[in-house]
Amino acid sequence: MTFRLGVFLPSLPPTHLLDRHATLSTTGESFWLHDRALPIPGAGDADAFVERLVRLGLLRSEPIVESLLSNELIERSATVRTLQRRFLKATGLSQRAVLSIERAREAVARLQLGSSIPDVVHDLGYTDQPHLTRTLRHLTGRTPARIVREVWAHSPLSVRELES
Repeated sequence: MTFRLGVFLPSLPPTHLLDRHATLSTTGESFWLHDRALPIPGAGDADAFVERLVRLGLLRSEPIVESLLSNELIERSATVRTLQRRFLKATGLSQRAVLSIERAREAVARLQLGSSIPDVVHDLGYTDQPHLTRTLRHLTGRTPARIVREVWAHSPLSVRELES
């Protein structure tokens, strides 16, 4: 199950799961989350399961995440640093890292759809082609030229993922 950015399980903070996974204890037909035994949901039970997690307070959404990413004005009842901490707690990543990943996703999608590398550099605001190359190599393991050459169906940031 994948949640949108900013939805998280407080008992499994995203900062502790970054590049890792959590193993939950199971007992037959249920698993333990926080201090509760929950039934393992079936394929058709996902919506009811998520509703139950919300009702039990085991699943939360941080509205600040969408507001910060879309540059919406936020009531200044909190300091910038407090907003940054709330963003990090909900996503496991800094706002800057998330924006970099989103820009890289867009770059991969454009390259796979036939945009030229210089156009992607210019349109997405990369400093120069080496900047784009370093970013994509870091996030996808591939250079822009390789992405253009091999439209790899299972790329971590492929256009096919963006469409789903």
